Amino acid sequence: MFSRRPGRSGAELLPEPGQVVSERLDTLASTVSATAAALAKTDGELAILRRSLESGLAHVETVAGEMRSRAGGDDVRALEARATELSAVCSGRDEVETAVDRVVWYAGWADKLTQVLGSANPVAGPYFNFTVPEPTGVVAIVAPAGPPLDGLVSRLAPALVGGNAVVALASETHPLAAIELAEAIATSDLPGGVVNILTGLRDELAPVLAAHMDVNAIDVTGADGAAAELERAAAENVKRVVRQAEDRSPWEIAAFLELKTIWHPIGL
Repeated sequence: MFSRRPGRSGAELLPEPGQVVSERLDTLASTVSATAAALAKTDGELAILRRSLESGLAHVETVAGEMRSRAGGDDVRALEARATELSAVCSGRDEVETAVDRVVWYAGWADKLTQVLGSANPVAGPYFNFTVPEPTGVVAIVAPAGPPLDGLVSRLAPALVGGNAVVALASETHPLAAIELAEAIATSDLPGGVVNILTGLRDELAPVLAAHMDVNAIDVTGADGAAAELERAAAENVKRVVRQAEDRSPWEIAAFLELKTIWHPIGL
């Protein structure tokens, strides 16, 4: 379990490498389980979370309209306040500006998802029939290796605007931008626990996320050659597997949503 190496004050006990990896994976599994448990206390917990996110964003207009104000206001100001630090750990100021603009763009869809993705369906009978979008739940994201900041934001934003909680694996080769982003998120008014950012080796952490039974969907955009392995692991609990198809699109949001169809009798 432990190995010895000489130190200044005699022999120093060090854990074996395999033990370190095991502890890190256990910690990751605990983080995902805790996130899922917090969201799944009741059948309606995810819907409640989304409503609380929307109401927390309301400042001037309607609840959903003001969600855009908050996501495009306080959260964006938190990113802009750290622009210098973020510029130093990514490709530069242009990437920071692109990431901020992307957050604002996606936030604008918060009050439009039901109208665009939902529908009132004609049926042959005395019923109303509605299709409405709902969050998938806990979403794991394997972020692209680059660009380190905008690549992560491009996958976080569509998952979050739909009301999901996210466990994101940052770029393995350039993780500092994700760390700076996590500090910006921590000082914004985004509810705690909604965004969880991990850094580490992709080959160690991604399979754990893909196989975890409390994860409801996984984004394999940054998985590269490991995507097929992650898909096989995700099949164990029929996770939704997502890949980025477009740079900015409401259909990127739709990929992280479930569509629920509701029947209701027409009253006389």
